[in-house]
Amino acid sequence: MLFKTTVILSSSLSLGAMALGASAAAQTAPVPPAITRTVIAATKLSTVTDVPLYFKAVSVTLPLGERSSVSAPNSIVYQISGSTEISLDDKTKMLNAGEGLFIASGRTSVLKAGGGGPSNFLHFFLAPATDLDRPAESAPAVVRELYRTAAPIPDMKPGCYDLNLTRVIFPAQMPSNAPHHRSGAALYYVISGTGANTVDGTTVERAPASLIYEPYGLVHQWGNPGTEPLTFLAFNINPEGVAAVLPGTPPKNP
Repeated sequence: MLFKTTVILSSSLSLGAMALGASAAAQTAPVPPAITRTVIAATKLSTVTDVPLYFKAVSVTLPLGERSSVSAPNSIVYQISGSTEISLDDKTKMLNAGEGLFIASGRTSVLKAGGGGPSNFLHFFLAPATDLDRPAESAPAVVRELYRTAAPIPDMKPGCYDLNLTRVIFPAQMPSNAPHHRSGAALYYVISGTGANTVDGTTVERAPASLIYEPYGLVHQWGNPGTEPLTFLAFNINPEGVAAVLPGTPPKNP
C-alpha cells in the first residue's frame, strides 16, 4: 500500500498512530481458511485396461462382537462410526472412525466389530462387471448398496494408475472453485455439510450421504455456501504422475 507524503503536520501524534494502526490492520486481514485434503488409503495399480472397470459403494453394519469375511476386487474401507478389527495376511489393524484401509483384489480379510457398539463403515470397490453382483461382506454383516456406475469408467489408458480415498474439507461459505475435470474418475460421498455442485451451468445442493460420480471429461465446480464446513470423501483413480484434477475442459482427441 502507498502512503501519501502530504501529511498535515499539525495533526496530533495520537491521531497519526491511529491512522497507521488502521492501515496495518487492513494490510494484515486474516486469510480465508484453505481447503484441506487427507489421503486415507492409497495404492498403485500396474494396469487398469485388462477388463472394463466400474465403481461401486456399499454401507456395512457389523453387530457388536460379530465377524464377517470379504474377498473382493480392489477396494478401500472407510470407518464411519464404531471400530473394526481387520485381519489380513496374518496382520491385524484396528480401524477407528475416520480411518481407512486398502484391500487388494483376491485377498480374503476377516472383519470384527470392535467393543462399545456396532461397526458402521463404507466400502468402495473398483470392480470388473463379473464382480459387481458378488456379495461384499458375509452375514451377519448388513450390507446396503449405495451406488454403482451404470457403464464402465471411460478413457482408462494403458499404464500405471493411482487409486486412493481422500477426505476433503471445504471451509464454510467458500465460493465455487474454477471449472475443472478429472484426469481419471472419482466417486464422492458427502459426510457432512451441504455442497454446491455445478455442471453445465446448473448448481445442485449435495447433502450428507449424497454420492456423486465424476467421470473423465465432466467439467464441474464445487463450493460451500453453508455456515459449516463441507466434508466429503473422494474415491479417486488417476494416471500415475498426472494430477487428479485438471483445470478447464479436457483437450479434444485429434
